[in-house]
Amino acid sequence: MMGDKRLNDFKRRWQQMQYTECALYAVGVAGLFYLASQSFYLGFLGFVVGMAVALLLFKPWKLSAEQTVAYVDAHVPEAGYSSGLLMLPQSELSNLSKLQRYRVETQLDAVLTKLKPPHQLPMAAMAMFGLIMIGLAIQFMLKEFQQNPKTPSTPQNIQFAPLDSVETNTAIPKLSSTKIIINQPDYTGIAIISTENPNISAVTGTVISWQLEFDGEVSNVQMDRMGELFSLTKRNGGFILSQTLEASGFYSFSFEGANGNKFVTDLYSMEAIEDQAPLVEIDGLDQYSYFEYNEVKQLPLNTKVSDDFGINGAYIVATVSKGSGESVKFREETIRFDGTLSKGKKQLQLKKLLDLDKLKMDPGDELYFYVEALDNKIPSPNISRSETYFAVIRDTITDDFAVESTLGVDQMPDYFRSQRQLIIDTEKLIKDKPNLPEKDFKFKSNELGFDQKSLRLKYGQFMGDETELQAAPGQVSSVESEHEGEEGEEKDLLDAYSHKHDSDNEHNLVEEHEGHNEEGGEEEEDPLHDYLHNHDDPEESTLFEKSLKAKLRDALSIMWDAELYLRLYQPEKSLPYQYKALKIIQEIKNSARIYVHRIGFDPPPIKEEKRLTGNIETITNFDKKQEFDHQMSFASSRKTVSRLEQLIQGSNFTEMDRVLFQDAGNELAKKAVEEPLKYLKVLQGLRDLDKSVNRTRENYTQVQKGLLSVLPQVENNPGKMEQYDDEINRLFINELGKND
Repeated sequence: MMGDKRLNDFKRRWQQMQYTECALYAVGVAGLFYLASQSFYLGFLGFVVGMAVALLLFKPWKLSAEQTVAYVDAHVPEAGYSSGLLMLPQSELSNLSKLQRYRVETQLDAVLTKLKPPHQLPMAAMAMFGLIMIGLAIQFMLKEFQQNPKTPSTPQNIQFAPLDSVETNTAIPKLSSTKIIINQPDYTGIAIISTENPNISAVTGTVISWQLEFDGEVSNVQMDRMGELFSLTKRNGGFILSQTLEASGFYSFSFEGANGNKFVTDLYSMEAIEDQAPLVEIDGLDQYSYFEYNEVKQLPLNTKVSDDFGINGAYIVATVSKGSGESVKFREETIRFDGTLSKGKKQLQLKKLLDLDKLKMDPGDELYFYVEALDNKIPSPNISRSETYFAVIRDTITDDFAVESTLGVDQMPDYFRSQRQLIIDTEKLIKDKPNLPEKDFKFKSNELGFDQKSLRLKYGQFMGDETELQAAPGQVSSVESEHEGEEGEEKDLLDAYSHKHDSDNEHNLVEEHEGHNEEGGEEEEDPLHDYLHNHDDPEESTLFEKSLKAKLRDALSIMWDAELYLRLYQPEKSLPYQYKALKIIQEIKNSARIYVHRIGFDPPPIKEEKRLTGNIETITNFDKKQEFDHQMSFASSRKTVSRLEQLIQGSNFTEMDRVLFQDAGNELAKKAVEEPLKYLKVLQGLRDLDKSVNRTRENYTQVQKGLLSVLPQVENNPGKMEQYDDEINRLFINELGKND
C-alpha cells in the first residue's frame, strides 16, 4: 500500500499548489481595493471576492485520482503507464498484474517524491504584483488630484485674512453670513440656486447676487474681478452685489475694518458655460440624388435635432434652380416638417417626404436644400444648419447638329474644358490605362485630343483666327490642281485637306501665292506698312500687345503638339506640352492684370509759366519718422520676479509691492482661464503674498520659481547677430546642459 500513499501525497501537493495560486490572485485584488480606497474593509472584501472567483475557476477540490494517475504516467517513464494498478486492491489483480504492480511500486518509491505537480505560481505572482502596482498608481493620481485641483483651494465658504499684521487686542470683524443666489436664464429651465460655495459654474447670462453680513463694523467692501473693482452696496445691515456672468474668470473680496486694517479673501472661480448651438443630423440620405423624369421623384428626409437646453424650431430651406446660363432663376422656399413641433424638448426626431413634383420642378431643374434649427436662447437664439443636399432631375432635351443644304456646320462643342481640366483628365487616363480596354483607351484619348483642339480654337479667336475650315470651293484654285510640281514632281493630292504645321500658312486659311506683282517682278514692300493698323491681317487684328501676342502664339503651337500625341494615343507624351501651355496661359493672365494697377493716376497739371524755369524753392523732400513702443509680454510678472529676488535677500514689503503683485496676478488670471492647471497655483501664491502671514522667504522663493516656470522667453528684437556655431561648440554646450 506504499504506492497508494505516494499517489495520494502527490495529489495533495497538487491541490495545495492550486490553493496557493488562488490565494495570490485574491491578495492582488485585495491590495488593489485597499490602495485605491484606503479602506481596510474594502480590502478584505476584495480578498474574499478574489478568492471566491479564483476557487470557482480552478476548483482544486475536484482534482480526481484519474487525473493524478494520468499525469504520473505521462511524466514518469518508470511507471510504465501502469501507476493505476497502485490504486486497485490486490485481490482484484491477476498474477501478472500483481508482478507489474510490485515492479511499479518499487520504481515509484524513489521517483514520485521528487516529481513536482503542475502549477502557474509565477503567473499568479505577476498578476498579484500587477494589481498592487495598479492600486499604487490610482492612489498616486488621487493624491495629485487632491493637491492640484482644477480650481484654486476651494473652501465651501468665503474666508477673509488680514493683509498686514493686526494687534492681538484689536477686534477683528468676521463674516457671519454668506448667501450667493444664482439665477440662470429662464430658457434653461434651471431653478434658482442659493449656496455658500463661492466657486460658481453657470450658463452665460446668469445673474449672480452676493449677500455678505459681518460681525463688526466694516467699510469699503469691494470685489476684485481680474483687475476690475466693484463696490458692494450696503443694505439692511449687509452688503450686496449683483453681476451678469458673461465670461469665465476669478474674483476675490476685500474690506476695511474700523481701525483701517484691510482684509482679503482667496481667489474664487466663475465659470461661464456657453449655450451650445443645436446639433442637426440627417440619416440615410445621399448628398447627391438624381431622378429620371418618368420615375417617382421623392426624397425621405429623417432628421435628428438635439440641443442642451431645448429646441425652439426646425425647418427645411429649399432652393429650386431653373434654366441655365444667364437665364437661370432661383426660387427659395421654407418647408415645415410633418406633425407638430414640440418646442422646448432637447431631442426631436423629424420626418418629411420631399416631393419634387410638388415643388414644380421640371427636367433639368436642380434642388438645393438643408435643415436649419434654432434653440430657445434669449434674446438671440443659436442657429445651426446641416450640410447642403442636392437633387437633380435629368434633362431629356439634347441638341443635335446636322448638315443641311445651304446651312453651315456648327463644329463648336457645348462647353470648353480649360487647360487645367485637360491635364487632370489626361493624368486620370494615364492612371486608368492598365484597367481600360484598348478600344476605350483610344476613344478617350481621341476625345481629349478633340477637347484640346476646341480649346486651341477658342484661344485662336483672340489671335484673329476666324476658322480652321478649308476654303470654300469657289475659292480653290483649279489651276494648281491641274499641274504637276516643279522639276516634274507630282502634286500631293492631300495637300488641300491636311494641316501644314511646318509652313506659315498653318491652317490652310489663305490661298498661297508668290509675292510678285503683275509685271512678274518682285512685289515692293509698302513703306507705310509698319505705321498702319491693318484689320485685314489676322496677326494684327488683336488687342494684345506684341509680347502677349507672341506668348499666345507659342501656347497655340504647344497645344498643337499636345493634341498630336493625344490623337496618337500617347497621352504620357502629351502631358509635358499641356503643362507648358498652362504655364504660358497663366503668364498671359497675370500680365493682363497689370493694367489694373496702372489705371487711376492723374498727374496734376503743370502751369505753363513755371515750366522749364528751374525754380525748385517750394519743393521739399518728404521725411517721415515714426516711433513704436515695444510692449513686452507679462511685463509686470517679469518685474515681480526681480522684486521677489530682492525680498528674498531681506528687503521690506511695501505698498508698491502689493500693487505690482496685483498687476502680475491680473496678467496671469487671463491665462489661467484658458490653462488653469498651469497658472492657478502661481496665481494663488501671488495673491497669498497680500496676507502678512504668508510673507516668508520660503513663500517668496516658491512663487518666484512658479513665475519662472510659466513665463515665456523674452521676444528677440530683430537684428543681425554674430554667432559662431560649429559641431564641437554644439557638443560642448549639450554636455554642459546634461551636467547642469
